[in-house]
Amino acid sequence: MNIVIIGATSGIGKALFEKYANENNRIGIIGRRAHLLDELYQKYPSKTFPAKADITNLEEIEQTIDTLHKELEHIDIAIVCSGVGDINATLDYAVERQTIDTNVVGWTFVINMLYHILEQQGHGHLVAITSVGGLRGEPMAPAYSASKTYQINYMEALRKKAFKNGGHIIVTDIRPGLVDTSMAKGEGLFWVMPVEKVASQIIEAICKKKSKAYVTRRWHILAIINKNLPFFLYKRM
Repeated sequence: MNIVIIGATSGIGKALFEKYANENNRIGIIGRRAHLLDELYQKYPSKTFPAKADITNLEEIEQTIDTLHKELEHIDIAIVCSGVGDINATLDYAVERQTIDTNVVGWTFVINMLYHILEQQGHGHLVAITSVGGLRGEPMAPAYSASKTYQINYMEALRKKAFKNGGHIIVTDIRPGLVDTSMAKGEGLFWVMPVEKVASQIIEAICKKKSKAYVTRRWHILAIINKNLPFFLYKRM
């Protein structure tokens, strides 16, 4: 298969790349840090198509995706892992703005572009890594939780759009809980999942063409409780 992973140099994106690269796939990888892209390329030079780009630089990311698409000729699976998530208890607007620029503006541009590519092909699988953090507003990271809510609803809208257009494009929303990566910030964290286990379950969900999946699976239980908890209780947590 031909796979594109945006945000492949660390965390979940890197773990997905490693697993897919161990199979018979050609993988276009995009990230901000050239030296990390080169390290991944050196491990699997015959399978890897590295390209440096920042998701917040719309012109750069557009050119990069377009170049990768031409190199690969077609895309079977496109996975968007790029994102930021910072604790912002003081409500510093600079932190909120960076989150919005990355998780909303840049993310939407990339998702939109990839959907159009798959639509023009007439087939393909679009995957986004959102978060269980998008189910409720979180005062320690308001823009992050709000941006993930936005992503969840955007993916649902695309899923409905794809269905109405014949179902040739598969749209999958992956909602991780806390994962043992640099994105897991704060004190007293629990149920922090190993990134390897999370990546394996993500690939399984993609193979099964699920519309959405919580990873790891036990986070689905917590997500249901959290989503349905009355606000008078939630605000005390």
